[in-house]
Amino acid sequence: MLPSHKLHAMRNTLCFLLFFFFLINLQSQSKLDKALKSYNKETVPYIQVNNLVSNDSVVLLDSREEAEFNISHLKNAIWVGYKNFDEKIVTNKITNKDTPIVVYCSIGVRSEDIGEALQKMGYTNVKNLYGGIFEWKNQNQPVYNQKKQETEEVHAYNKHWGKLLKKGVKIYN
Repeated sequence: MLPSHKLHAMRNTLCFLLFFFFLINLQSQSKLDKALKSYNKETVPYIQVNNLVSNDSVVLLDSREEAEFNISHLKNAIWVGYKNFDEKIVTNKITNKDTPIVVYCSIGVRSEDIGEALQKMGYTNVKNLYGGIFEWKNQNQPVYNQKKQETEEVHAYNKHWGKLLKKGVKIYN
């Protein structure tokens, strides 16, 4: 049995470490908040990772570039792209305009643009994944590669935005 002063010191160290990790997470979250507030108009309502995890009734649309999607994506997501967004991909796969759709990208900026396009196409139940695939992975949710195998790799877009990806293996290419 450890003396009480050593137990007290260990408890204080543990509390300090927990507080430190809390601050790091809070700082990274505020960077994400600032980025989204700066770039988005919030025209497409957000859905949080924890609300999507338990929701199997949605269609997931990945609005990143194909190279990013090929590194990793959410399970069963449909790639629709961004620069070369093709409405036909969506209309061929989702015929019911009331289908629940969640669109995502790296952090939620490009996906808002695609979400707006979907709304203009008449889709009525479109949401934007808050924090995108980065926040999904940061909350320890699985991502899958081209072979439909779970992977730790996530395309980090670029060094600037990649700072918001805290978990997984960052891929730049």
